[in-house]
Amino acid sequence: MSLLAIGSVAFDQIETPFGKTDKIIGGSGTYIALASSYFTDKTKLVGVVGEDFRQDDLDMMQQHGILTEGVQIKKGEKSFFWAGRYHADLNTRDTLVTELNVLGDFDPIIPESYQDCEYLMLGNLTPAVQKTVIERLHKRPKLIVMDTMNFWMTEPFIEELKEVMTMVDVVSINDEEARLLSGEYSLVKAAKKILAMGPDYLIIKKGEHGALLFSDNQIFFAPALPLEEVFDPTGAGDTFAGGFIGHLASTKDISFENMKRAIIYGSAMASFCVEKFGPERLIKLSQEDIEDRIQEFINLVQFEIEYN
Repeated sequence: MSLLAIGSVAFDQIETPFGKTDKIIGGSGTYIALASSYFTDKTKLVGVVGEDFRQDDLDMMQQHGILTEGVQIKKGEKSFFWAGRYHADLNTRDTLVTELNVLGDFDPIIPESYQDCEYLMLGNLTPAVQKTVIERLHKRPKLIVMDTMNFWMTEPFIEELKEVMTMVDVVSINDEEARLLSGEYSLVKAAKKILAMGPDYLIIKKGEHGALLFSDNQIFFAPALPLEEVFDPTGAGDTFAGGFIGHLASTKDISFENMKRAIIYGSAMASFCVEKFGPERLIKLSQEDIEDRIQEFINLVQFEIEYN
């Protein structure tokens, strides 16, 4: 049930209405790996960092059972760095600094020990890098999930993005991106067009309004859990993806019914992520925390109706 996760491993500097941080660990690969580590002890991470990356952060991931052999450390270079400031609604933000550094020419190397992966989570990177990862695997995984973003849905990237979409099983995007990619405002119509581009399943994330799962003839909706405190939404989508594929990998069941459960697990992990800055809350979870949070989701949507 080994899981391969690829994504950025980086430094973030975050400011929200509730405070700000210095440089802290971030990146899509980091959030995906941490979230999935609570479901499987065989998350294999591929990424790249600079010489400035802290050994303590690598140690922390290894303590979570994340294998870091595939994380390249470039001597004399700096790690990817992003700084951003969120507005009062936490749904909009301003990017203050983006320094690609080692991510600018990232060439993903898949260690031989990673080649047995049955599940592949492609974090948000260039479509070219995502395609390279798929092509460098000796055997196609049982399930490939891809996350992407609006930047890759424009020229000169859109055609390569569409090519990668024909190579994966699940695409995960937000509602704004679904509308951009499909040219449709209705998310049901948008899903039909996107599924016709290649994937068997589509996840449309709606932030604080939950998430939708589509296949050719089925739709599932999961609400987001109302939270008393939301500090920082950074990484919530990647954490969702890690919880989603982590559950699938741990259960070895990729049916639509189990994907519905995986959506709930992903939503639960994302709800933890936003409660603290960066991945702080994710680092300190217990299995009891996760079980209690899942029960909160069940209580939120469970009801009975009596017909006359």
